[in-house]
Amino acid sequence: MTGDVLIVTTGVANLASIRAAFGRLGMSVRLGDDPGQVRDAERVVVPGVGSFGAAMARLEALGLVPVLRDRVAADLPTLAVCVGLQVLCASSDESPGVAGIGVVPGAVRRFGEGVRVPQFGWNRVQAPPDARFLQSGFAYFANSYRLQAAPADWLAATSEHGGPFVAALERGRVLACQFHPELSGNWGLSLLERWGRATARGGAGC
Repeated sequence: MTGDVLIVTTGVANLASIRAAFGRLGMSVRLGDDPGQVRDAERVVVPGVGSFGAAMARLEALGLVPVLRDRVAADLPTLAVCVGLQVLCASSDESPGVAGIGVVPGAVRRFGEGVRVPQFGWNRVQAPPDARFLQSGFAYFANSYRLQAAPADWLAATSEHGGPFVAALERGRVLACQFHPELSGNWGLSLLERWGRATARGGAGC
């Protein structure tokens, strides 16, 4: 599979594994944080490991918040991973008073009492039957916070950890995963491949 993937250097992510995953799929991968690059890229990946507040501070400093908001609104191919999903939301308990990008309505909440926090390891993902990219399977998670319910205009896959939560969202050519597809074995790689094939410029999609 060919095509270009621009990974946004959020400053709060380990980029090696996600670069390697797309490389195994035969895709051209580059890093960037220039607003013009992000606006014009064939595909954009917003990774995240770390805190909501630090990720948003970096995106604000780079002038990427309106660019990413416009990409999602225009249904341009965009993939968000872990904290990348969370910053698409309106806010997070992790960083009170810090506004997110806001393209996904709702606040990100900390897992409740009675479960291990953070959630580290494999958990089952249950995908809706009409999803374009998402399929049911097991994915690798590393998170203390989660979106509890999906907004009405997004398709959501769910997982259970002290109750149901949003494992991933998709809408059009936008995919956002609370889990790490790049660390989720062949199941995760196949998810990235479906998204990559369906979002190629001039491609037939899936």
